[in-house]
Amino acid sequence: MKPNYLSAGEILKNKHNLLLSDVTKSCIERIDSVDKDIKAFVRVNRDCLKQVGSTDSKGGILSGIPVSIKDNICVKDELTTCGSKILEGFKSPYDATVIEKLKGAGAVLLGKTNMDEFAFGSSCETSYYGPTYNPWDTSRIPGGSSGGSAASVAADETIMALGSDTGGSIRQPASLCGVVGLKPTYGRVSRYGLIAFASSLDQIGPITKSVEDAAILLNVIAGYDERDSTSVNMEVPDYTKSLAKDVKGLKIGIPKEYFVEGLDSEVKKAVVDALGILKDMGADTIEISLAHTEYALSVYYILAPAEASSNLARFDGVQYGFRVKDPENLIELYKKTRSMGFGREAKRRIILGTYSLSSGYYDAYYLKALKVRTLIKKDFDEAFKICDCVITPTSPTCAFKLGEKLNNPLDMYLSDIFTIPANLAGLPALSVPCGFNREGLPIGLQIIGKPFNEELLFRVAYTFEQSTEFHKKKPNL
Repeated sequence: MKPNYLSAGEILKNKHNLLLSDVTKSCIERIDSVDKDIKAFVRVNRDCLKQVGSTDSKGGILSGIPVSIKDNICVKDELTTCGSKILEGFKSPYDATVIEKLKGAGAVLLGKTNMDEFAFGSSCETSYYGPTYNPWDTSRIPGGSSGGSAASVAADETIMALGSDTGGSIRQPASLCGVVGLKPTYGRVSRYGLIAFASSLDQIGPITKSVEDAAILLNVIAGYDERDSTSVNMEVPDYTKSLAKDVKGLKIGIPKEYFVEGLDSEVKKAVVDALGILKDMGADTIEISLAHTEYALSVYYILAPAEASSNLARFDGVQYGFRVKDPENLIELYKKTRSMGFGREAKRRIILGTYSLSSGYYDAYYLKALKVRTLIKKDFDEAFKICDCVITPTSPTCAFKLGEKLNNPLDMYLSDIFTIPANLAGLPALSVPCGFNREGLPIGLQIIGKPFNEELLFRVAYTFEQSTEFHKKKPNL
């Protein structure tokens, strides 16, 4: 088996039998072979082959392990464009904290992956560079907005990847691409160097081939950062120690609001079957109610666009990125740069956000949404008094066809209906493969935990993963 097909855990266990430089070479060869069909990468760092030549004899937790990086995470002196024309040509003058940590651990930065423009989307179709395709069926979307990162892992073009999750943008593409995706607790991983979408929701996290790999990568990137005012100063455990095949006595909450009309029947069956496996291994299930779940989508699409409209105000053609040529005055510079630089979905969210923050509508929409967000968090607080974790489907459907929902934003937004509540409540949530539909498309199981209890998520996910074969199946590329 070529090294690019291995997980990071497998590579690290077999270092003595493997030249680490061969792992990166194998990934580059795989990219050259299949990425013309997948288009997971917007830029491949071929200079990394020079870097990796010196890692065979060096230490570091991720020494010689290739990691692909979502295009909204800053890497010093490299293009970081958020999948948008308006950041065309922008090279970051500094590394994001997670990039500093990856470099310090000896990881090889393989390149930047495609994404929905500024992370606005659930399908990876709104990128300035064009869509990414699902490795399991290239007529379908890989999910979004971290679609490029998820597709690069699923297609074995990389060993691990970083994504960002604002309303499900790690977990949903992980589910649709048949890989593992974790959104850590808000504040667990530094957001310094992540180009913001919605600052109170965004979180960087791992997308990997296995639960073990997600634990390994979180070990590297988690921790307090004084440069991020939302970073929480808490001790970071060794997450790999939680990889025990044991769920005996665990109480799993099953929210009735997540098993409703609109949930694909094959997705529902796969999740129910997965719960049956966990019950057979000693876990107990309890029906719970997260009563305000029905408002989560509405709350998110008031709060997230509002924060986005504020964050995107900085992109005006003055400081960095794309600038319209020969404007007559400053106002024209702003107008033409932003109208030509942003895509349709970015403009839609800027308009929605500006509207809900405007005088006369702030109290009616934005302030009310903040209050309901508090109620959503309280629902989880009450649920966790009687259960240890909550399990739901990750996505209501498997991957849909390219273009199927692109012109129907409301239908597209429903793709995140099961992932958004965890972001609004700031909770950790993990998606792990739990089955395939009759067309051979992956299905994901979502595990939601208490704040800063990623260890339990890894334990449950690892137990399920090691009791099934879903994670071992590969797309036929």
